[in-house]
Amino acid sequence: MEFKPDQVSTVTFDSYSTLVDIDAAEKALAERVDDPQPVSKLWRARSLEYTFVANAIDAYQPFYEMNRDALQYALDVYGADITTEERDEILDVYHELDVFDDVSDGIERLRDGGYDCYVVSNGNPEMLDSMVKHADIGDIIEETISADEIQVFKPAAEIYRHAATRTGTPIEEIVHVTAGWFDIMGAQNVGMQAAWVDRKSMPWEPFGSEPDLVIETLYELAETLNI
Repeated sequence: MEFKPDQVSTVTFDSYSTLVDIDAAEKALAERVDDPQPVSKLWRARSLEYTFVANAIDAYQPFYEMNRDALQYALDVYGADITTEERDEILDVYHELDVFDDVSDGIERLRDGGYDCYVVSNGNPEMLDSMVKHADIGDIIEETISADEIQVFKPAAEIYRHAATRTGTPIEEIVHVTAGWFDIMGAQNVGMQAAWVDRKSMPWEPFGSEPDLVIETLYELAETLNI
C-alpha cells in the first residue's frame, strides 16, 4: 500500500515490542528457569492468544491478568518448579522493560514536527503508567489509551475507533505505529494508515494486506513525514 504523509496529523504507538523490548523478559526468567527462551516465547504467544479468544467470547480481563495466566501456563508446560511469588517477580518485569534506543528521540522529533503522539495499547493503565515512567516519555506523548477503557483488545475495530475519539482526530488522519502484524491489520481495517516497525528484518505475513509503511526505527517515520 502507498503511504500518504500529507494525510497524517496524529501518530499512535503500540507499546510492547514497539517502544519497549519484551525479549528483556528472558533476563528475569533466566534467573529462575534453566532454558528461558522457549518459556518466554510460549508466554508471549499464549498471552496474545488469550486476548484474541477473550474478544471472541466476551471474556475480558485486564492484560496484566492475561499475562499472568499465560506465564503460568508456559511455566507449567516446561515444568518450571517455582513459587507464586517468584512467578509474580518475573511478571513484574513488564513494568521495567528495556526501551529501544530510538524511542525517546524519535517521538520527540515527531512531536516537535507538529504531530500529536499517543500510546494505544492492550496494556492496562497501571502497566502503561509504569512503562511511560520507565521509558521517560511522559513529557512527549499526549496520553496513553488502554484497551481497559472499553474492555476490548486489539485487533478489534472498537479500540482503534476509541483511540480516534480520544485523540479527537479523524481516523484517516492517524498513522498507527506498531511491531505487531495483527495490529497493522486492525488499524488498517478501520481506515488508519499503519507503519510496521520491523526491527528484526522479518518477512511480512502472506495473509492480509501489506503495511502502508515499513520502518526499522522511529527516525525513518519522521523522515518520511519530512521532519
